[in-house]
Amino acid sequence: MAETIKKGTLLEPETVTSIFSTVKGHSSLAKLSGRDPVSFNGNDYFVFSMDDEADVIGESEAKSAGSAKLGKVTMRPLKIEYGARFSDEFIYGTDEKKLEVMKAFAEGAAIKFARAIDILGFHGINPRKKTVVAALDNNYIDKAVADNSAKVDFDSTDPEGNLEDAIALLGDYEATGFAISKDFASALAKLKVNGVKQYPEFGLGANPGNLNGTACDVNSTVNFNKGTDRAIVGDFARAFKWGYAKELPLEVIPYGDPDNSGRDLKGHNEVYLRTEAYIGFAILDPKAFAAVQAVQATE
Repeated sequence: MAETIKKGTLLEPETVTSIFSTVKGHSSLAKLSGRDPVSFNGNDYFVFSMDDEADVIGESEAKSAGSAKLGKVTMRPLKIEYGARFSDEFIYGTDEKKLEVMKAFAEGAAIKFARAIDILGFHGINPRKKTVVAALDNNYIDKAVADNSAKVDFDSTDPEGNLEDAIALLGDYEATGFAISKDFASALAKLKVNGVKQYPEFGLGANPGNLNGTACDVNSTVNFNKGTDRAIVGDFARAFKWGYAKELPLEVIPYGDPDNSGRDLKGHNEVYLRTEAYIGFAILDPKAFAAVQAVQATE
């Protein structure tokens, strides 16, 4: 067991499934949108833009041409990783103890990967460095909202009206889901008509999972890095895709300085656990999303 761990290994398929099941419980995008397997070469999605409506043809009547443009969106996987140092006592423990440590580490990494899915898909930001990820090629929801001016100013006294206005910006698309910040959920919980709370299910930090029958998720990733987003609405079911490559390497590194901290592992009786995932995102139509945004970012 120890030799296998030292060399690094791939997690069993069951463990990978378990990890990304944990991810689904913490990622708004994973809850609201469809997941496709990601090829390491990228996935191509062909999208037709059809501006005309269907035509009725009478008997012996000539057919007319409808307009159609073919576009292509490519979902390319990005590598994300999480690593941490542990005492090398981990290496010399029993197999059961090693598995306990690896399971706990994998579960913790799953939470971080879940947040990464949202932070990248919503904002296009590297979660740790908080810088824009050029490799996404502007294919993230904040960019789509900005390009289409599809935003509504947040009014904490009228969150319901904010959502209605945002939905109106979607045109022919339906709002299949809402991703909302804790601030927005709090505004819903406080909303009263004639002294009666309209959305008590959002009270005290609750996350009920739906809003008037539409899928909804409350998550701090919506306004990550003190951003202006308070709610993101859109056709997540049809217009947003995400996925991960199935191989998820878990490596135990016993030597060197793998995190570039200047601290040698062997010299400090440590080992380094690292797991990586390949995750991709694709917005099939930027017009399918709108956002409720605060005038200023969170202080």
